[in-house]
Amino acid sequence: MADRTRGEARQRATSTATTRRRNLARIIPGTPPGTLRPPEPGAAAARRVSVIAYTHDAVTETEGKTLDEALAAAGPGVRWINVDGADAPLLHELGARFKLHPLALEDVLSGPQRPKVEHYADHYFMALRMLRCTTPGQADVDDEQVSVFFGHDWVITVQDRPDGDVFDPVREAIRQARGRVREAGADYLAYLLLDAVVDALFPVLEAVSDRVEALESETLRAAPLTLQALQHTRHTVLSLRRAIWPTREAIGALQREDNSLISAETRVFLRDSHDHAVQALELVEAFREMLSGMMEVYLSVQNQRLNEVMKVLTVIATLFIPLTFIASIYGMNFALMPELHWRFGYAWALGLMAVTTIGMLVYFRRKGWW
Repeated sequence: MADRTRGEARQRATSTATTRRRNLARIIPGTPPGTLRPPEPGAAAARRVSVIAYTHDAVTETEGKTLDEALAAAGPGVRWINVDGADAPLLHELGARFKLHPLALEDVLSGPQRPKVEHYADHYFMALRMLRCTTPGQADVDDEQVSVFFGHDWVITVQDRPDGDVFDPVREAIRQARGRVREAGADYLAYLLLDAVVDALFPVLEAVSDRVEALESETLRAAPLTLQALQHTRHTVLSLRRAIWPTREAIGALQREDNSLISAETRVFLRDSHDHAVQALELVEAFREMLSGMMEVYLSVQNQRLNEVMKVLTVIATLFIPLTFIASIYGMNFALMPELHWRFGYAWALGLMAVTTIGMLVYFRRKGWW
């Protein structure tokens, strides 16, 4: 059991180090602004392009490995183009077709970026952080950047990996014509995607909350691996804060934008997403305070245990001081010492030591030292 616990702790530490390396921005020093990184080996084979086009009456879904292949069969109306595993050539093609700004395209490949919203001539760019639990119910968090472009009648989402996302409820809403998504424009679809990213934070926060509650009882026991678990959970909470804080600011900025690309009705819905982001941030701040308090409690329990051990050792050492003195006196073996020739001298020395020990213990007890 102990070996398994230590193995899980080492695996958690390795996962934390890997997450930190993954959270470093992939920027090549010295490159001009707007330069896209060359494609990685196998990127073209791993990418997937899907298009959902919809009007009030119909929905068409297409998929392909190239943009032209996916758009060829797309129907009329608002088009949602989703790219999994984009590379530089595909982004160049998207930029040329939809007139996307080169700096925004660079941010897509040089992520993870701080969540933000940027307004260009005829489109918006949003960099979001999609957080999910790697294992359902566990506090280990997977972080992925999602880049969102939207214009008059199109929305483009670019994801780093093709291993799933949090947008399935939006896809089902489009297919089933739930809500007002097929009545509204591309700005409302962009809001739904943003809201899906924000709502996906709450299962993660629930898992972190369960982990924090479990650590509260472990902290009082002050087990050896508790400190490592506290540090790992604290790192997870800090990662959540770095993702949620700028997301709240980005939603607020988008809500205040006065532009024809965002309708007044959509701004009303953005207020709801902003409220959810604020609520998530308040939970993260509460977790930070709780973990800081638990860290102090853990150190206090450790200090208390150390004090108890030191007190016991001090009492034992103090008891042996007079015993050592008595033994050293009778160990000198001078001829003038009458106890050396006394029949009961040995018993006398042991009795004196016992009486001295009992007397000191009684004294310590009355003083409250033991």
